[in-house]
Amino acid sequence: QVQVVESGGDSVQAGGSLRISCIVSGLTFDAYDMGWFRQAPGKEREAVSCITNGGRNTDYVDSVKGRFTVSRDNAKNTLYLQMNSLKPEDTAMYYCAATPVCPGMRFVRNRLGVWGQGTQVTVSS
Repeated sequence: QVQVVESGGDSVQAGGSLRISCIVSGLTFDAYDMGWFRQAPGKEREAVSCITNGGRNTDYVDSVKGRFTVSRDNAKNTLYLQMNSLKPEDTAMYYCAATPVCPGMRFVRNRLGVWGQGTQVTVSS
């Protein structure tokens, strides 16, 4: 059974930084491309970033390019998202999931249909 646990969310001032993490169990982590997703109140969940299974290739939605960096540690079954220069519009619940494709943000989606509880990021102006 696949389980996903996100952590590291917090409340920060605009311009600040956070690193959030996601630990995945129940699958062969290094066989899967992975994605970060976020959902703001009243909005649909959107894909933010992705990384290939070996970590060589990454992709980002335009709104976070140059500010966010996705990485992974396959030995620890862990996915990371380093978020710098945070803006109030980055406020959302953040989730990770396996994705069938990366790069190509328009095709990034939850491959296995399993969501964790998410981690809340709140950015105040």
